[in-house]
Amino acid sequence: MKLGGVWRAAVADDDLRRTYADDGFDDDGWGPIAVPGHWRSTPEFATTDGPLLYRTRFEQPFTGAGRRHWLVFDGLFYEGDVWLDGGYLGDTEGYFFPHTFEVTDQFAGRREHVLAVEATCARPHDLTAKRNVTGIFQHWDCGDPDWNPGGIWRPVRVEESGPVRIADLRVLCTEATATRAVLSFTATLDSVEAAEVVISSRVGAVDHDAEHPLAAGQNRVAWTVVVPDPPLWWPRALGDQPLVDVEVSVYLGGGALPDAAPSDRRGLRSGLRTVALRDWICSVNGERLFLKGANLGPTRMALGEASGSELVDDVRLAVEAGLDLVRIHAHVSRRELYAAADEAGLLVWQDMPLQWGYSRSVRRQAARQARAAVGLLGHHPSVVIWCGHNEPMAVEGEPGRDLASWGGRRVAARFLVHQQLPTWNRTVLDRSVKRALDKADGTRPVVAHSGVLPHLPQLDGTDSHLYLGWCWGDERDLPELCARLPRLARFVSEFGAGAVPASAAFCEPERWPELDWERLRHSHGLLKPVFDRYVPPADFADFASWQAATQAYQATVVKHHVETLRRLKYRPTGGFAQFFLADAVPAVTASVLGHDRVAKAGYGALAEACRPVIVVAGRPPATVRAGATLALDVHVVSDRRVPLADVTVTAALGWDGGERRWRWQGDVPADACVRVGTVQAVVPDAPGALMLSLDLDGPEPASNTYSSTIVAARQ
Repeated sequence: MKLGGVWRAAVADDDLRRTYADDGFDDDGWGPIAVPGHWRSTPEFATTDGPLLYRTRFEQPFTGAGRRHWLVFDGLFYEGDVWLDGGYLGDTEGYFFPHTFEVTDQFAGRREHVLAVEATCARPHDLTAKRNVTGIFQHWDCGDPDWNPGGIWRPVRVEESGPVRIADLRVLCTEATATRAVLSFTATLDSVEAAEVVISSRVGAVDHDAEHPLAAGQNRVAWTVVVPDPPLWWPRALGDQPLVDVEVSVYLGGGALPDAAPSDRRGLRSGLRTVALRDWICSVNGERLFLKGANLGPTRMALGEASGSELVDDVRLAVEAGLDLVRIHAHVSRRELYAAADEAGLLVWQDMPLQWGYSRSVRRQAARQARAAVGLLGHHPSVVIWCGHNEPMAVEGEPGRDLASWGGRRVAARFLVHQQLPTWNRTVLDRSVKRALDKADGTRPVVAHSGVLPHLPQLDGTDSHLYLGWCWGDERDLPELCARLPRLARFVSEFGAGAVPASAAFCEPERWPELDWERLRHSHGLLKPVFDRYVPPADFADFASWQAATQAYQATVVKHHVETLRRLKYRPTGGFAQFFLADAVPAVTASVLGHDRVAKAGYGALAEACRPVIVVAGRPPATVRAGATLALDVHVVSDRRVPLADVTVTAALGWDGGERRWRWQGDVPADACVRVGTVQAVVPDAPGALMLSLDLDGPEPASNTYSSTIVAARQ
């Protein structure tokens, strides 16, 4: 029975807290509020940070004798205290997983009930020591910092079971080959009294029944099911995505499977596959795969109000860009997204909702929520990597915005200190979260934290966040940096540049050039000091010209960064994740899709650079002098699983009044990057544009262009 709809709500105060849960409390003067939903989406509560008191009345349906009843909150942002008929049921903490209370006794004596909840999502006062495990929902430089996600944001319902309930079910694929697959089941069974039960498991067409004795209370039971000749699940680049229906039922009594209905039943869909990550190179079912990916933020900041089709569309847009992976950036999304990724063969790097600095008090809760994430998502074959914490540096403010400010050097210095010296967040908290993930799920790789540079004493690190050409440096510097420090190129999980979206009415372009830069910085992520360095607004006569220039610059950064990393395929790069795919609010960020999913030029550049087969060259300098020597290596990168036979690559170097051409022919191995030749030439004395065009003729044609400017030789 679902308990959604219109409830009553009021902002909490000490007087209301004393009586609001009572049966006879009069809530006629309270405002209506939608459940599920976020309280700030209701005009009456649009500016409050809560806590909020919720009330609703409901009548239970008739039930037979011997049944147990459970009140389930699928998601409450972020903490809650729950009362039924004036009696306290308990508290909740954690936004993305269900919280359940038994209400059998309360249902036994009456049919009309009053449910009351106090929901709390306190705004963090010290951003270096946050206490809520909410990730980017409460601390992010690509969203509105004034937003509060608080509320009963997922459905509320009443469930029934028999004397034994499946309180928790965890399903993991531990082995998958062409001849057999093994699913590991771990269940928590809640029993009224000591009993003998039969646990019946079905995986596709395979049945497995086993007897188990239970004690009164909670019992942890583990077992495995072997599936012969399994239909293996593959990423979209490697094969098909067959999914299997998994059902677990608990029957009272021992011996043969009883004829009676089960005491409880759970069902889900899973896929049979294994995954490994060695030296940052991923393999699925033993087949290695270069991961082309992007970060994915929330579909909306009001995630509970996104439609299922909107979540599915984000998966579709990632696939249409040629991506193999999305990194669910510092949050846990809704189940519809993971189900869509399973069906599409899109791999998921799943962050825990931890970003930047946290209080010492969150360690135990963060580890508990890591285990809950495995229980919630572990059966999804698309989820291939767990990550404990994004950028575990406890710096004030919002690093992206603050690094762009005039005080950025001080922030950057603190950032580097937190990278190199032992800290509580990186050294203690992240180790606890990683240990919890490893223990709960031994089938997937676990990354303790993202964006940690090599540091003493082992000079170890994790994946890299390399914002060359945006937060620092020049966008042309990436190849040299990767050559000097190959460890930084193992897996680059963030890079990109900001761009103004197509739908930019929120910028008030009619005010150009006197935009409200402070409002746009605070509420919409626009980093004007960064734009002043790379695409200065002062250089453009109107907003539309600047808007187009920002998109062109973003496309340039995305194109050349992806090409550089693909050229380093497996030597040492295992993949990348561009930052990021789509905005959750109207914003000027590094997303390649606006909040309305209208593409920026960067989306097209990402899709083009992520094609399965590309031809690339060493990038010529922005300007070259007449008489200088050019030597540009040409590569073909193929992600296809079969060789490309008899491929012809043609290079043409053209300038005003002349052209020179090269031609190479041969085979391209499967899943490889090969150097096919070198463009060597003396720059002609022809000031103006110099264009390098590449064309690949073969089973999968490709082309590419690079531009430079010839300047006169020094006198």
